[in-house]
Amino acid sequence: MYNTQNLNLYKTPKNFRGKSKIVVQLWWLVQGTLFKISPQFLYGFRRFLLRLFGAKIGKKVIIRPSAQITYPWKVSIGDYSWVGDDVVLYSLGEIEIGNNVVISQKSYLCTGSHDYLKSDFPIFAKKITIEDEVWLATDVFVAPGITIEKGTVVGSRSSVYKNLPKKTVCKGNPAKPIKKRTNTIT
Repeated sequence: MYNTQNLNLYKTPKNFRGKSKIVVQLWWLVQGTLFKISPQFLYGFRRFLLRLFGAKIGKKVIIRPSAQITYPWKVSIGDYSWVGDDVVLYSLGEIEIGNNVVISQKSYLCTGSHDYLKSDFPIFAKKITIEDEVWLATDVFVAPGITIEKGTVVGSRSSVYKNLPKKTVCKGNPAKPIKKRTNTIT
């Protein structure tokens, strides 16, 4: 007989969030107020808030006030990278974003899910790695455990369920390489 999930059996693993419930709630309060209502141009202030809660944030990173970061202590962002409007970094697991990366508006990086084959519906997290010089265009979904290699472009509204190779242009659902990304001299 097939058993669907029985949420009465669910238990969040000890230390899954990486910080105490009080720190988690404090971050969510800070994010919902100071972070979210900060003027668009106060990038340094938002970098400061994220660092205060343990995020590793590089030089001149641009993070829009409407971005949502679940657990900043599980996030690292390299130098000169951009995180656009309404981006969600669902950082149940680690998210590592390299240098000169663009995560465009409404993109969703999802490190966590549940094992639907088990009746206690256990939660799990897998690291997402976005290497240097990647561009995720508008509204890209990235699944848990994914690596997008250096210099890759992922087209708008694509869904990434498998690792993507370096210096390619990829698109679709699921996202697949369609051509090489080549440099042009202007």
